Formats: sequence, structure tokens, C-alpha cells
Amino acid sequence: MLDIAEELDRWVGQGRDFAVATVVGVGGSAPRRPGAALAVDADGTAIGSVSGGCVEGAVYELCRQALEDGQPVLERFGYSDDDAFAVGLTCGGIIDILVTPVRAGDPVRPVVAAAVEAAASGAAAALARIVSGPADLVGRALLVSSDDDHDGGSPAGGAFESGSHQGGFGAHPELDRTVAAEARAFLDAGRTGTLEIGEQGSRCGAPITVLVESSVPAPRMIVFGAIDFASALVRVGKFLGYRVTVCDARPVFATAARFPEADEIVVEWPHTYLERTEVDARTVLCVLTHDAKFDVPLLRLALRLPVAYVGAMGSRRTHLDRNARLREVGVTEMELARLRSPIGLDLGARTPEETALSIAAEIVAARRGGSGVSLTGAHTPIHHDATAPAVRRIGSVA
Repeated sequence: MLDIAEELDRWVGQGRDFAVATVVGVGGSAPRRPGAALAVDADGTAIGSVSGGCVEGAVYELCRQALEDGQPVLERFGYSDDDAFAVGLTCGGIIDILVTPVRAGDPVRPVVAAAVEAAASGAAAALARIVSGPADLVGRALLVSSDDDHDGGSPAGGAFESGSHQGGFGAHPELDRTVAAEARAFLDAGRTGTLEIGEQGSRCGAPITVLVESSVPAPRMIVFGAIDFASALVRVGKFLGYRVTVCDARPVFATAARFPEADEIVVEWPHTYLERTEVDARTVLCVLTHDAKFDVPLLRLALRLPVAYVGAMGSRRTHLDRNARLREVGVTEMELARLRSPIGLDLGARTPEETALSIAAEIVAARRGGSGVSLTGAHTPIHHDATAPAVRRIGSVA
């Protein structure tokens, strides 16, 4: 649901009633992952998607029905060999959809309102909702932030603030405490997935499945080198949802006029800026300077940071020369093995836009565990994801 937070936040602000359908479980070659959502308001306006088109019509009707009767519903959609015209997924996958009404006066509304407000503003928060279990608990929600200690909270309907929590399940005090702690762990990892837990917060009581959706600030892409290729890469990075910084030591090139879509432009020596800025395990670093006086001190530092991707532009001759220089300043073979150079996948790219696409393709493949080979004739899964949502069973050793 948090993938359409900006639109839902506007709906909440306008006082609209709506129902939201969220993917809570997938099997096989399902087109969308848990957390993907479609919402329908009282006027019939729809936003988002849960299947890329296969079952949108049927889910739309489920949302309209939930708005009328106020009852959440869990529905499974799969492929039917018996009836080619049956509502289902033509890809052969299976998806479970939770439909939750969010109407004025519903106890879940203030929690959902706070969650979409947090996600729309870029704050870190995790929304936990009961997907299956005792009927009176399905659809109930709890919202936590990464530093929430669950010892206090905002009043119902209050705005979300860092360190606060809202909502709860009302079944057993230990259930709220356990889910809040697990949700914070999901949030720290920036993951969305499900928990399997007992009604009393452990393996005791009726079994309950909880979906935890994490909303975290956009990951960073830092592009070093204010060249024409960088301008194209900035546009592609923004399209992929990154917060993009351009850094170059030359003020005549690092300007807002040349990079209007960048979130930040820094005029500073690249390695000096990288030393002082914050990065994390989702950050990607793209070194387009291909100048030894910039590249060597920058890559010496970059290859020792816990970031997701480090790529450097240059010819194969430049790559070999750069590697030799890096070895001379103490970079190890293990550290060099992290370097994607020459940067990008082999697409035969020529223009800055094509090159940016090849770099972005390599970043996505690294993030998702893709091979980068053509799907035609391949026998590998289409939707294989190195960061696939987790299923956590409370009380197990897994």
C-alpha cells in the first residue's frame, strides 16, 4: 500500500473514503510483489495495480464491495486451466490480496492515514496489518518507526512523528509488543514481508499472519563527474527512484543548469565529499570522471564502504591502468573484485542515454540478482529477486 502513498495521502487530506487492495502473498511467476496495491475511492476512481492488469477488474469490484459493507476480505487469485476466461493470472502465478476498507470512523483509518503521510514525506515507518487469523482481527493495523520503543503513542488520528506508534491489534498485549519489535527489524532492513505468529504474541493462541510494509527514504545514487553521460544517468536514476547527487571538483561544469533533475549538486573533490557524506547498503556510486587524479583516491575509499554498487567508466585500457594504480595505493584484490569496470552491461551503447541505460541495467541486475542475459531461450526465472520479501515464523529458528 505504501507504494501509492502520495496519492492516498491526498485522498486522506480530501476526506475521501476508499478501500485498498494489497498483495500479501505470491507464488510462482506473479507480476507484483507483496506490498503492491490498488485503491478505489467512493466515486470509483482507481489508482495503483496489483497484477499488471490480469485481475484488476475483479479486485476493483472487491474494493467497491468492501466500501459498501465495511468488511475486509482476503482473496486468492491463480491460474485456471479449466476455464480460459476465468478471472486469474495468465502468467501461472498465485497472488493473495487483502482488501481493507478505509472509511471515516473506521478504527484503521487513523493508522493508515499516519502511514501514508509518513511514506509520502519520506519518513521511515513500518505498517503491520493482520492478513489472516481470527475474523475480528483481520485488517487491524499498527504503525511503528525505526526508533519506536513502543512505550507511548500518538492519539488516534494524530500525525505520525518519529519515535511514535499508532494503532494496535487489541487481542493480547504481547502480540502488539512482538509485532512492533519484528516490524522494526523489517524496517531497519528496508524489507516488506509476512510474519507468522500466535494470537498471544508467540506460538500460543490462534495462528495469525501479519504483513509488514516498510517505507524508507529513497536510496542514494552519487554520480561523480559532471559530464554529458552524467546528465543522462541522473535522469535514469530519478526514474528508478534514487535520490541523485552529482559531485565534481570543477564549478564550471557542476551547475544546476546542466543537471536540473539532480537532487543535489556538490562542488568538491570527489573523495573528500565521499568521506563526509552518509551512505548505506542501498547506495550506488557511479564514477564517470575517468581521470586518475580523481578516480584513484575516490575508488580507494569507495571500495571499502558498505555500499550496494561501485562502478567506474573508462575503456578496458583505462580499467587496467586504474587497477594498477589502485593496487599501488593498497587496494586489495578482494576490494578490486567489487568494482564494476568498465561500468554497465554490454548493450552496444553509444549515446549518453544508451550508456545510462546500460549502467542502470547493471545496477538493477546487481540489486535483484539478475544475470543480465537475454530472457529469450533462457530457463531462469523471470522474477528472481536477491532481496525477496521474507516470511518470518515467530518461535522458529529460521
